[in-house]
Amino acid sequence: MTNEEKEALAGQAYEKAWRYELDFGCCPQCVLASVQETIGIVSDETIKAVHGLSGGGGLMAGGACGALTGGLVALSSKYGRDRDHLNKGHGINNFRKGKALVERFRETFGGLTCEDLQRQFTGRTWDMWQADEYKGFSEARGNKCAEATALVTQWVVEELA
Repeated sequence: MTNEEKEALAGQAYEKAWRYELDFGCCPQCVLASVQETIGIVSDETIKAVHGLSGGGGLMAGGACGALTGGLVALSSKYGRDRDHLNKGHGINNFRKGKALVERFRETFGGLTCEDLQRQFTGRTWDMWQADEYKGFSEARGNKCAEATALVTQWVVEELA
């Protein structure tokens, strides 16, 4: 695949992830659905399994951004250690790819957690278990979460394609 073809796929994935995040939310699922529709690799079961990782995990904000975790899961779908190889090394290549994604994410967004991004995007953190707070965050963030979701998806597709 040429660089131009990779860039085109990554651009398509970016657009899908952006739209999905704005329309449906749940950033890790948006990343994985966009990767699946663009280049494959990701199963429907994997997309379902990451649902609870949204909003820093259980909508609690303290864990890693869901877009980032979705990207890490996408990389692991290709490079991760298979179940029947648990006793055959750590799969360091996957960790290298993940490390690069985490570093790029931190450099771009100034942090890794959902709380970090909430502060970056809105100047404060939000309790997503309170309806008024969730609504306030949705309004205050604008399209910033869609941007994070789309960029992670683009980066991952560039790596995987």
